[in-house]
Amino acid sequence: MRALSAILAALTMAVTVAAAPSAEAVDPGPADDSFYVPPAPLPPGAPGDVIRWRPAKIGPPKTPINETVTAYQVMYRSTDALGQPNAVTGTVVVPKRVDPAAAPIVGLAAGTHGPAFRCTPSKMIDAGAFYEQPAVNDMLTAGYAVAITDYEGYKPDPRTTYVVGQSMGHAVIDAVRAAQRLPETKLSKSAKVVFRGYSQGGGAALWAGEQQPAYAPDLDLVGVVGGGVPADLTQVALQLDGKRGFGLLMYSLSGLDTAYPDLKLDTYLNDAGRALLAEMRGDACTMELLLRYKDKKLIDYTTSSPVLTPPWLARVAENKLGGTPVAVPVLQYHATNDDLVDYSQAQALRDTYCSKGVKLTWRTQATDHITLVYQGNADAKAFIADRLAGKPATTTC
Repeated sequence: MRALSAILAALTMAVTVAAAPSAEAVDPGPADDSFYVPPAPLPPGAPGDVIRWRPAKIGPPKTPINETVTAYQVMYRSTDALGQPNAVTGTVVVPKRVDPAAAPIVGLAAGTHGPAFRCTPSKMIDAGAFYEQPAVNDMLTAGYAVAITDYEGYKPDPRTTYVVGQSMGHAVIDAVRAAQRLPETKLSKSAKVVFRGYSQGGGAALWAGEQQPAYAPDLDLVGVVGGGVPADLTQVALQLDGKRGFGLLMYSLSGLDTAYPDLKLDTYLNDAGRALLAEMRGDACTMELLLRYKDKKLIDYTTSSPVLTPPWLARVAENKLGGTPVAVPVLQYHATNDDLVDYSQAQALRDTYCSKGVKLTWRTQATDHITLVYQGNADAKAFIADRLAGKPATTTC
């Protein structure tokens, strides 16, 4: 309960190989929220190229961490779930005490923040309300630069692609590339890279790991950390209806529908369902998803359920982890009493990766989903340090 209180309090505060990157400098972007609106058409370039940037901060200006880091918000080119170019925003943070040219880079995939624009991870960071800030601080203290994607679709009229791995993985990868290509960071294009995330972020980090060899062979990836991973969206969804995580289920349906217009979610919704989605997009962050919508049932918001229809199952199958073995060592961890992301489907992913020869370390803790956001940091920190130090990886397979 202590961890739940901490996360809710923090949230309340916020009320295709790439071509060579461009060497041209990019002017700072606007200071207001128009920064988040992608230009139309997108400027020419390759995935990871910076479209715009601006100076950033971690919380209020006098927050002590701002004295020890330099932060930037960026908009960069990436690739959506249909293989089309898009624009994604994010945050890059570089510790001042290290030589940036020698700093490793951790691509942090944020956990669930919610569909409303105010929930955007970079906005949470700016407000000092990013609930994964302890993990970020650990990495900065260790001397790593951190690139944190906002994922696709956060803008004043938000249309996010929640839990869509084919989009999220690209966003994680290209956040690291953008960090390397923004001249102001002085980060090296040959820096060692780790992808890391929990919950939504755990899935995104592993998707980035699966996609990296084909999509971004330019990155020197040395490890991937994924905790609380929603690997099989069908199995996760079946455990949410009528329970505490109903808001996450509705948000997932919205995310898939945004990524794949052929799914036509609106044709399955009744008026109450349309009103609910509009309300969520207008105001809901993680706190509201977990508290305002808990124990509700999909049948009350739909004329028929899309969850097990062939079109939806086909798109969900495209976003099921395990199809491609991750080529670098992996730390996967999960709460045995996870009440939001089904434990058995995480075990199934572990078994799949092991059968495909992934050097995987599996860790469990007898706790719930939200508590492990924090209690998993120690294992993640140690794993990342070992990979960046070049220590041989062991496997629990």
